[in-house]
Amino acid sequence: MLHQEFEAPEALQDVIKCFWYNKRTSGDGLSSYEVIPDGYAEIIFYFGNISIGQDGNLQSLPSPFMMGLLNQPVHFYTAGQLEIIGIRCFPWTVFDLLGLPSGKSGLQVFEHPIAKLQTELSGLINTGKIEEAIEAVKQYFVAARLGIAANSMLYKAGVALQKARGKLPVSEVAAAAHATVRTLERNFKQSSGYTVKDVSGLMRFEQVRNRLWTEPDVNLASLAAEIGYTDQPHLSREFKRYSGTTPAAFARNARKGKQAAANDVLALTKKD
Repeated sequence: MLHQEFEAPEALQDVIKCFWYNKRTSGDGLSSYEVIPDGYAEIIFYFGNISIGQDGNLQSLPSPFMMGLLNQPVHFYTAGQLEIIGIRCFPWTVFDLLGLPSGKSGLQVFEHPIAKLQTELSGLINTGKIEEAIEAVKQYFVAARLGIAANSMLYKAGVALQKARGKLPVSEVAAAAHATVRTLERNFKQSSGYTVKDVSGLMRFEQVRNRLWTEPDVNLASLAAEIGYTDQPHLSREFKRYSGTTPAAFARNARKGKQAAANDVLALTKKD
């Protein structure tokens, strides 16, 4: 699997975290991959095939589609080669950026002029021009950003949330945004479909998930205190809520993944 991330231009950094490209090959048979919740909404263009399970059947998804904030993992299915261009947006900006009404659905299929990019991007991807494809998407959003009035309240609230990495209580986020809690919550929910508390919880979960993946032997009690949970049981409850598994089970899988990667490297070294 190949994964690359590209920084958002300065003109977009208040609405978009980054752009990314991913390439994976699963062979001819159908395979699945899991998307675990984090603190972002993403607009997805893909080249190949992606389906999602619904009512016991696989339903093919259009390109592009949007992944809003998730409260549990989602499984996608694909076969053969799949390439993806993703736009990782702040959840309080993505609906305004697209000019769509906010919603709380994790996966959203929508009709939008942005779909006209699919043909251009497909041609660039098919000829291996990944950076040119990313640049085309960047320019589209730079132009789209010009038509959106900046919401300084949400921008300030977002900066505070990111700086504190989800640790601030809602009252302090409101103070940083120079707004009352009620006004902030109303505007935040209108723009993202979620509350400040929802997004803060996902930000903390994402940090725990990333640490357990890179450091599966980390002490959970210490990690809970560091990230801003009341205690280790609080961390464990929230982690299972968003991931469907316990921190210990996730850490075991991380160890297995690292060992498998190490074995692959060792096998290649011996072969060479």
